[in-house]
Amino acid sequence: MGVFALSLYHHCRRNFSFDHHYQSCRTLILQSAFESVRVQRLSHDDSGIVEVHLDRPEAKNAIGKEMLRGLQNIFESINRDASANVVMLSSSVPRVFCAGADLKERKTMNPSETRFFVNSLRSTFSLLEALHVPTIAVIEGAALGGGLEMALSCDLRICGEDAVLGLPETGLAIIPGAGGTQRLSRLVGKSIAKELIFTGRKVGGRDAMSVGMFYLKLL
Repeated sequence: MGVFALSLYHHCRRNFSFDHHYQSCRTLILQSAFESVRVQRLSHDDSGIVEVHLDRPEAKNAIGKEMLRGLQNIFESINRDASANVVMLSSSVPRVFCAGADLKERKTMNPSETRFFVNSLRSTFSLLEALHVPTIAVIEGAALGGGLEMALSCDLRICGEDAVLGLPETGLAIIPGAGGTQRLSRLVGKSIAKELIFTGRKVGGRDAMSVGMFYLKLL
């Protein structure tokens, strides 16, 4: 899980009243999904914890069609799984959570394909938001554009001071289209949300915590 997720597990265990003791040795049940998204379902004393790892290092976890299908498949599966108790969403790629939508791939899409992709992105994040179990985004490094919008769809978000967070797509004349405008304003208020969206300004972990974008910050 890494330092962040291990620490957060202790936090969640207290706050969500898990009734078992955490053990240092854990058995992982590895489940393969799509190539760019991996799932780990923990077993034994950690049964019920589902870890979803973004794993597309060559593109800094940019969300393309294949990754989006993987996320849809995984979230739908979790929603049908009565044994799932909590979902942790993180990255397998060092120093990056998600760079946002794959703009190189988007350049190859026609207008109809672009609309379909953006609608699918929005519905996938809405599915994540509506999951029947607590969801936690664990951010190490950059979470930009659609990457931040995905984190905003989770119930809890944690990051370190080295995190880089923002919705920079307005610099490319693209409005955040996967719910970020609504979810960010609910968290930090309309004024701060407008400033971050209109300017495309990126913030670090400490600033994100101070405005309420992230609830926890683990050192």
